[in-house]
Amino acid sequence: MKTPTITTRVSRDLGTAINRGIYQPGTKLPGERLLAESLHVSRSTVRMALEDLERQGRVARSPQRGWFVPSPTVGEPPSTLESFTEMARQRGHTPTAQVLEKTVRSATLDEANRLGVAPGEDVLELVRLRGMNSTPICVDRNVLPLTLAHALLDVDLTDASLYESLQTQCGVSIYRSAYSVQAEGATSEHAALLRVAQGSPVLVGREIAYDRPGSPVLLGLNTYRGDAYRFHADLYRAD
Repeated sequence: MKTPTITTRVSRDLGTAINRGIYQPGTKLPGERLLAESLHVSRSTVRMALEDLERQGRVARSPQRGWFVPSPTVGEPPSTLESFTEMARQRGHTPTAQVLEKTVRSATLDEANRLGVAPGEDVLELVRLRGMNSTPICVDRNVLPLTLAHALLDVDLTDASLYESLQTQCGVSIYRSAYSVQAEGATSEHAALLRVAQGSPVLVGREIAYDRPGSPVLLGLNTYRGDAYRFHADLYRAD
């Protein structure tokens, strides 16, 4: 006879295995029969434990795939501007950032026009791989006028919030962002970084971020795994 104590123990053990990375986000769990054998309990006990984890949002099930560990997701609340770091922290995840490129170069004509700087003016280009709980989520490419972001040249931006670093190191606060999202297929480069198949759906966010007076601060190009990002918006009918 199954008791709540056994089910709770199995649920806790499976949750611990997920926390330790034995079962990675986005991967399928072993079948219920195999789990029951490895945990020395009945299959029905395993199913009840999995259903408990499902209510907690730790696992999900599909009629075709069985049980799997869902990938963590991020997404701004409607009409609220948040950095990747803020979104991750508020959802109880640990944000990470690996610096892939950090270079000074001349602005293109398009970048100069959108940033409101002279053509050919120096800009800082920063490319980072953003993640949550060691799972890659986004390739984040930002371009900033060097006159604003010069202090960041000597700052280690590994696992750091760019918004916070701009405020603390450069005295620049981002107040508003013009943001658009479009679905695309993952390039070979992005597929390798995000650990998805080439051509898999990704969501590409393009933004121009502004300070409170309305001056452009940065251009952003954010490529998210399609299963890891949700965009929310408040929509109103015109009068």
